Amino acid sequence: MPTASSLVDLENLRRDVDAQVERHLAGLAQEVGAIGAPATALTDQAAVLLRGGKRLRAAFCYWSYRAHGGAEDGVERDAVVRAGAALELFQAAALLHDDVMDASDTRRGEPTAHRAFEARHTGARWAGSAERFGTSAAILLGDLCLVACQREIGAAVAGLPADRAAEARELFDAMQTEVVVGQYLDVLVQAEPWGLDPAADEERARAVLRAKSARYSVERPLVLGAVLAGAAPAQVDAVSAAGLPLGEAFQLRDDVLGVFGDPSVTGKPAGDDLREGKRTVLAARTMAAAGPADRDLLVAHLGDPDLDDATVERLRGVIAGSGAIDGVETLIGTLAGGGLDALAAADLAEPGRDVLLDLARAAVDRAA
Repeated sequence: MPTASSLVDLENLRRDVDAQVERHLAGLAQEVGAIGAPATALTDQAAVLLRGGKRLRAAFCYWSYRAHGGAEDGVERDAVVRAGAALELFQAAALLHDDVMDASDTRRGEPTAHRAFEARHTGARWAGSAERFGTSAAILLGDLCLVACQREIGAAVAGLPADRAAEARELFDAMQTEVVVGQYLDVLVQAEPWGLDPAADEERARAVLRAKSARYSVERPLVLGAVLAGAAPAQVDAVSAAGLPLGEAFQLRDDVLGVFGDPSVTGKPAGDDLREGKRTVLAARTMAAAGPADRDLLVAHLGDPDLDDATVERLRGVIAGSGAIDGVETLIGTLAGGGLDALAAADLAEPGRDVLLDLARAAVDRAA
C-alpha cells in the first residue's frame, strides 16, 4: 500500500503547499518585524512548527478537488493549494493552543512552543515567571496563526466565482468554530466526574473527538476540496458522509499511538497521553473492562505529569490486559471500513478517486 508521505508528494502537492506556507510566513515576518523587531521570535517559532507535519489535511482537500473534476493546473488548482496552506496554518494554531492546555513538552520531536519560549526567557534571565511568559507567547502565536489562516483562505478563494468562494469561506469558518467548541468540550470532560459510568464516558469521548479532530482532519478538507471544484450538492454530501467516520478512525488511531506509539516515530514521549490524563475511548473502555484494582490504579495515575516510565508501563499493561486496545482496533476497523465503502461508492473521477482511497487507508493505518 502506498505510504501517506508518497501520496502527499503526488503532483508536487507537498512542495507547492510548503512553498505557499513559507511565502505566507515570510510576508508575516516582515509585517511583524515592522511593528516590533523582537516579535519576529513568533514567526520564527511558527516556522519550526510548520516545517513538520504530514500535510494530510491539504492532501484530502486537494485530491477531493481532483476527484470532483478539478484541473491539474490553472487558477482553480492554485486556489486549492492555497486552501491547503490555510488548513496547515489553522492546524498550527490548534496545536499551539492544544499543547498549552495539555502542558505538552514536545511536538514533532521538538520542544513545544510554550516550552521554547520558556527556555528563551530562562536563558536570557528576564524578569518574572518563565513559565507564564512561555504560555503567553504560545497563546499569542496561536492567535497569530488563526489570523494567518483567515488571510490565506480569503486569498485562496478571491479569484473564484462569488457563490463558490462564499461557500468555501462559510465551510472554513464553521470548521474553526467546531474545533474551538471541541477543545472546550475536551477541557470540560477533563474536569467532570469520570469513571463512574464508562459507557457515558465513552460517548463523551467520541463526541469530543468528532468535534475537535474528526471533522477538521478529514471531513472538512474533503468537503472543501469538493466545493472548490464546483461539485454538486449530492457529491458534497457523499464525501461528507464518508469523511466523518474516517476522521473518527483517524483520531482513534492517534489515541492508540498516544499510549503505545514509538517515540522515535511519533515525536512524543511514550505514554504522553497518560501523563496528560486524556479521557479517550481507550481509557473509557479500560475502565469498563478492568478489575477493581486496575481501575483504581488507572484513576490514581491518569493525568499525573510526573509519571515515571515504570508506572507508564504498568498502566499500558492494564490497558492491554483489559482488552480495550483490541476493542478500539475493532472500532477503528468498523469506522474506517464504512467510510471507505462510502467513499468508494461516491461519484468520483480518476485519478483522484484512487488516491483518496489510498490516503484514507494510510491515514488510519499509520505509526505516527
